[in-house]
Amino acid sequence: MRIIEDPAELAAPDLAQCGFVPTMGALHDGHGSLVRRAAADGRPVIVSIFVNPTQFGPNEDYARYPRTLESDCALLEPLGVAGVFVPSVEAIYPEGLEASRAVAAALPLPQVATEPRLEDACRPGHFGGVALVVGRLFDMVRPSAAYFGEKDFQQLRLIEDMVDAERARFGALRVVPCTTIRERDGLAMSSRNRYLKAEERDAALALSRALQVAHSAQRVETAERLMRDTLDAFGLETEYAVVRDSRTLLPVRGFERPTRALIAARLGSTRLIDNAAMTIWR
Repeated sequence: MRIIEDPAELAAPDLAQCGFVPTMGALHDGHGSLVRRAAADGRPVIVSIFVNPTQFGPNEDYARYPRTLESDCALLEPLGVAGVFVPSVEAIYPEGLEASRAVAAALPLPQVATEPRLEDACRPGHFGGVALVVGRLFDMVRPSAAYFGEKDFQQLRLIEDMVDAERARFGALRVVPCTTIRERDGLAMSSRNRYLKAEERDAALALSRALQVAHSAQRVETAERLMRDTLDAFGLETEYAVVRDSRTLLPVRGFERPTRALIAARLGSTRLIDNAAMTIWR
């Protein structure tokens, strides 16, 4: 497994037509599942590790986001990864960070990243930074397929629509959604789970429990109320707990079309998100 810092090294013939797993590091088995899914397609796999400054707001956790390259590589090596791309900020943003933030802020984004009033409302500017960095990583790595977890569902939908809208740039690149990986007790795996204090760990299960209880509802508004009530009962501060159209993430009145329940909530200083398809229980 090679460590790649210079983007020029990505042009090596043995890395062509790769499967690509972009990450911000602090890896766990959820990331491992993406790598295993990519490897199953029979391509060399490249994993990027880059904590992207343009997707963090001024009051968010960029500075304290965990940097754990040594343990990340230890997790990846037995999975048969061909290369770990660890670019510098200067390699991704040669125009400088402030200029890059301006570019991110001006990017035209798909409607799924601007209209649902979910992550787009809670984290202004976040998706501009995501679209900018993912596009630049795609340009450097030139993968044939890229693998993203469904836990960050609105992000996944943004990337799917971005790639579809820019086929001249990204060619036949496939965006492959991968199922959320959970701990045995149901908590969705996340790099931010390590921020949870010991006494907060059980309360964090409110998200998966809220998703489960929503499935008993026959009406959208009932499902949303049950999710909020569950989060409240565990002492979480709810940012949103909604049922939306699975494709557009816009509000729905009923379950005639595929729908998805999505949650964002705060537990102490930690922000957690989760989601699940409503239709798989119906």
